[in-house]
Amino acid sequence: MALLFSGFVYAQDPVETIRIDSDLVDLKVSVLGFPPNTPPPMLDQKDFVVMEDGVPQEISFFAAADTPFDLVLLLDLSGSNSKKLKMIRNSAKRFVDAARDVDRIALVTFTNRPALYSSFTLDRKKLKKTIDEIDEAYGGTSFWDSLDWVLRDLIPQGSGFRRSAIVVMTDGVDNALPNVEGDGSQIPFEALLATIRNSETIVFPIYLDTENENRNRHDMSPVTYATAREQLAQIANTCGTPMYKAARLSDLDQVYAQVVRDLSTVYSIGYRPTNKALDGKWRSVEVRLAARTDLFARTKRGYFAKSRS
Repeated sequence: MALLFSGFVYAQDPVETIRIDSDLVDLKVSVLGFPPNTPPPMLDQKDFVVMEDGVPQEISFFAAADTPFDLVLLLDLSGSNSKKLKMIRNSAKRFVDAARDVDRIALVTFTNRPALYSSFTLDRKKLKKTIDEIDEAYGGTSFWDSLDWVLRDLIPQGSGFRRSAIVVMTDGVDNALPNVEGDGSQIPFEALLATIRNSETIVFPIYLDTENENRNRHDMSPVTYATAREQLAQIANTCGTPMYKAARLSDLDQVYAQVVRDLSTVYSIGYRPTNKALDGKWRSVEVRLAARTDLFARTKRGYFAKSRS
């Protein structure tokens, strides 16, 4: 049975406060963008560059580990995807098969609000049974609200080395878009993008093309779909991931394998800031790959420098 959520309340963009007992800032870094058909190499300390407020920092601690992750399958069950329901169910079960035994998976669907079908679990049999219970797609779409809820409220915070990610399958058409009937999401898309940008959670958007099935609906113009695709591309770009397109079920097998591979290795990087002041101010952090412009390093975007009171 799914749990439905409504009554969204939105705060300012989330930021992380680090209360520093020592002077070491610890970053958990995921690296994305390796070619899909080749095993990713294990990177070394020399491959990374850390910047704080634009100033290069000396790395004083470095480790890599094959780590478990928490993953949310976020599935669009609004009316525009009604003809894709079988594909959505089958593809979700294939992802369950692709994940490793140590990886926890949660299942959330959304129409005009999100519904939690399964909280994080290692029980693959239970997950597949729950997926089979998804039997209809109807109603409006509050995509932005639903993704924001998963990022803010569902994914555990402070989970150590366990990485988190969201695989969202959707056509991206929120009822809040111009010229689309219905109320749609309360959160503006720009605010959602800021939430994604400030989160350590990685979002992998998979575009479900429903334009042909819905072209005769008066609220589904080509402009609407073009806007939705552009927004999904912005989400992908923010996270350093591709925007995948699912035309056939077989298209997703390679996608899922790459998602699992990219999330599996976490690099722990520590540095002692050149700015020693614990003045409570925001420190912007960026991690780059020194000689690999084709790869994207994903970590928190910064912290407030405060000592423990």
